[in-house]
Amino acid sequence: MKELIDKIYKGTNKEFLKLLDKRITKDEKTFIITANPETLTYAQTDKEINKMLNDSSNIIIPDGIAIVKAANMLGINIKERITGFDVCEHLLKYASNNKKKVYLFGSKQDVINGMKNVISSKYKGIDLVGTENGYVKDKDKVFENIIKLKPDIVMVALGIPNQEKLIYKYLNKFKKGVFIGVGGSFDVISGSKKRAPKLFIKLNLEWLYRIVTEPKRLKRFYNNNIKFMLKVKKEK
Repeated sequence: MKELIDKIYKGTNKEFLKLLDKRITKDEKTFIITANPETLTYAQTDKEINKMLNDSSNIIIPDGIAIVKAANMLGINIKERITGFDVCEHLLKYASNNKKKVYLFGSKQDVINGMKNVISSKYKGIDLVGTENGYVKDKDKVFENIIKLKPDIVMVALGIPNQEKLIYKYLNKFKKGVFIGVGGSFDVISGSKKRAPKLFIKLNLEWLYRIVTEPKRLKRFYNNNIKFMLKVKKEK
């Protein structure tokens, strides 16, 4: 586990976003993996995820506060949490300001419709080259179409680990572009769901807010976060 955690980006959120802007400007292909305990837990048994995380050409960011705490326990200095949601919002702003091509894939159709509305009102400079909901049967066909469209930014909301696996499967067929699995970010940005209040975010307690508002997440939280921290403690 320590070897994987040591591969995670160690700079600040501000530093990472600055790096990301440079890479987009230079058309440097970039796959951002948002790491939380669930991601690293999958890597223990899933060879594909393990290979993806060990691929030095990808950038892994510490999406969950548990990752930062685990790193500190193991003597690895990860400065702060960098959330996939914040990166997603930053990419939309950058794309709007620089008239970049964007493709959105995943979530329910009503969420995708909400994203279209937000882009047309808040991020008018974006060239939205295509969208597809996450319930389409042939997801490979969707990605084959995305390749032809040559977008600058591709956001995939299919949940961990499906979104990452699909991106990684086709990554070599793209010459440029920023790719990121965004989980439930579309739900919040589109207005379908509320993000945790600012106080929860400031105190790194978004996980608690999600459990309180969606109790069904408790089992998932235990299976991933709690077991993950126990494993890290044992490794220490």
